[in-house]
Amino acid sequence: MRSSHTRMVTGRRALLAAPAAALLPRAVQARAAQPGRPAREADVFETLLTRAAQLLTGRAADPGDTDVAAALARLETAATDLWQRLDRSPSRTALWSDLSPATEPGNFGQSYTRLRTLALAWATQGTRLTASEEVAEALVGALRFLHDEAYHAQAHESGNWWFWEIGAPRALLDSCVLVRAHLPADDLSRYLAAVDRFCPDPDRRTNSPSLSETGANRADKCLIVALRGLLGRDEGKLASARDGLSDSRDSGRNTLFGYVTSGDGFYEDGSFVQHEAVAYTGSYGNVLLTGVAQALALLADSPWAVTDTHVEAVYEAVEKSFAPLVFDGLMADAVRGRAVSREQHSDHTAGAALISTVLLLAESAPAARAKRWRALVKGWIGRNRSYPYVDEADVPQVVRAKALLADGHVRPAERPALHVVFADMDRVVHRRPRWALALSLSSRRIAGYEAGNGENLHGWYTGDGMTYLYTEDDLGQFGDGFWPTVDPYRLPGTTVEVRHREDAGTGAGTGLYLPSNRAAGGAALEGRFGVSAMELIGVEGSPRAKKAWFFLDNALVALGAGIRSGEGRRVETVVENRNLHAHGTSALRVDGVRMPGTQGWSQAFDRAGWAHLEGVGGYVFPAGAALRALREERTGAWRDINTGADTAGSSTPLTRRYLTLWFDHGTSPADAGYAYAVLPGASAAATARWRVSRPVRVAANSPTVQAVESRRDGLTAAHFWQAGTAAGLATDGTASVVVRRGHGEAAVSVADPSRTADRVTVRLPFPVRSVLSSDDTVALTPGRRPLLTVAVGGSRGHTHHARLT
Repeated sequence: MRSSHTRMVTGRRALLAAPAAALLPRAVQARAAQPGRPAREADVFETLLTRAAQLLTGRAADPGDTDVAAALARLETAATDLWQRLDRSPSRTALWSDLSPATEPGNFGQSYTRLRTLALAWATQGTRLTASEEVAEALVGALRFLHDEAYHAQAHESGNWWFWEIGAPRALLDSCVLVRAHLPADDLSRYLAAVDRFCPDPDRRTNSPSLSETGANRADKCLIVALRGLLGRDEGKLASARDGLSDSRDSGRNTLFGYVTSGDGFYEDGSFVQHEAVAYTGSYGNVLLTGVAQALALLADSPWAVTDTHVEAVYEAVEKSFAPLVFDGLMADAVRGRAVSREQHSDHTAGAALISTVLLLAESAPAARAKRWRALVKGWIGRNRSYPYVDEADVPQVVRAKALLADGHVRPAERPALHVVFADMDRVVHRRPRWALALSLSSRRIAGYEAGNGENLHGWYTGDGMTYLYTEDDLGQFGDGFWPTVDPYRLPGTTVEVRHREDAGTGAGTGLYLPSNRAAGGAALEGRFGVSAMELIGVEGSPRAKKAWFFLDNALVALGAGIRSGEGRRVETVVENRNLHAHGTSALRVDGVRMPGTQGWSQAFDRAGWAHLEGVGGYVFPAGAALRALREERTGAWRDINTGADTAGSSTPLTRRYLTLWFDHGTSPADAGYAYAVLPGASAAATARWRVSRPVRVAANSPTVQAVESRRDGLTAAHFWQAGTAAGLATDGTASVVVRRGHGEAAVSVADPSRTADRVTVRLPFPVRSVLSSDDTVALTPGRRPLLTVAVGGSRGHTHHARLT
């Protein structure tokens, strides 16, 4: 058991200045917490309530600043629309006609969210609704209506628990904070009683008391309980909120300030999992980080300030968990789960949410960390010209961003070159200065997809080896109508049977699809190169394939072997399915010949050597390939993939153009395979040269071993599905191996992504005298054909390293 409050975290300061005199002695606090006791000057509760309001509205914003004025205008426009449509009649049965009846959880949940927007416009200086007595009176009446009709202490949960325990109470309390001076005491007391009924503490799920809250849900509930404590002047609630972050009740078992080895939370390798088995950094992870940042800001320099020194784990997550997944302000869709189906939550809005959180968190973090974070954020904001951050940010966020951009002492961080295997969530990220690629895998440990509550209806293949390529010239690839218009059966990188699938997740609650394969993951070398692999076992056991990806300096090489299907269905592997947007005309060349740009054009190539797509890059087929190509316009609507109660997409048709490249393995293949390389950003001429010069050789591509050699990098990489030999390497069992030689040294990385072996032995094809450095899990037997014995058991698929001479 670790202490939750061992000492004050160094470097913390108040986010929004609160006078020291406002922090009252304990005896005074206890008196102030008595029910019905009026607020007093320098009252600690009122000080923190003022801070809570300022976290929502901002402070010291200059309405003459064009970006602040634009943020105010956006708020005013949204709130004015809600105000004009608000039903204020005595006989109303709902506040808005499209959210009727108000008794439905999704409807009252969204109604509270809309009231918060109205309250925010009322409380923020500079809108036409600011301080309006009419608006204040209407808000008081609307809150009373929702309480009387739907959300009160005598109600019983139905439908989605989240609306009752998180969504509604958070928006309700935010609204109460903003209009508290106008709320009758009896009304506030009833609202707090409702919150106490459905979110009494951060530790347990109210509709299932045996279930402990974890991850993002726990963070949300801590904020709710803290706000409830402030509004009710309840010191015990505030202590419960603070202690809930550390999970003092259960001796830190579900703390937000530590690493987990299974289930929900942050892992030491940077992974983040929610719902037990979903890679969720960019959705629930974002929510958790935001909740912690807001809690630290709200409670700073108060008797309930967070003093758990293990908060460093959250600080570390900014650079270890989040930053590798952000490309110029876009959050990788590979870690956003079912949120990719939400029309209003794209990769750039998720990235913007992270930016806002990091800037807030930087105000309380140690100075060295904060400096690095601000450099990261300044780079993200500055490079994203497609979706400018300040064009969508609210007033407090604009103020923070403008201050950062104007700070000449902060230099924007450059895009990194790195390779990261998030072994604990079956995700891989490979980055170079002008592009980034995310690989989404799955196994019996990590879901292929999550769907439910009407969300992510077509996510069937997103975890089957989908490759997400981001380039500096096309930041809208996945954010511009991709998910409702892409062919969901032809996602880049996947091998699938051609078959119809029924919509997933149409019922209440969420569900996971966990495939039956064990192997998913790989080894990383020097944070720069890597090999990853996944045994594909499709739904109902078919198709099956051995898939491997090799990550090099300027290329991704993808190999597939042992592809088979016994279902009488055709099997395809998708090389690319590129969103060309509404009017894209990017030229496609195959072996130097420009193909027609007509929509609906398709062609089969018997032995293609290379292809090039303008504005994207090149594709090389080392041994020649039977390639299929298609240009098409596809039309879909967000409602086709999301019918959720509060996230349902519009029915407005969207049309996007796509260029698709794929291999047709035929019907019921018995032992098919493929090999291709992707060269992001390469010109057509460079692609043609790559095909001729063959800087990368496919050394093996079988169900036993898949391997490549890159001469220019001195690199050999292989994934052994069982004991075997390739490119001079040999193993006595399953393993991912990457070796790089140069300057009289060799770097070796080994992993077991199947997590089935206790140890694996790797024979190297060159003499080794000694170990320069290594993990303590690696043992060397030197000689002309040296052996490395690696204790991989219990390492959960993580990489083991050694430097040899």
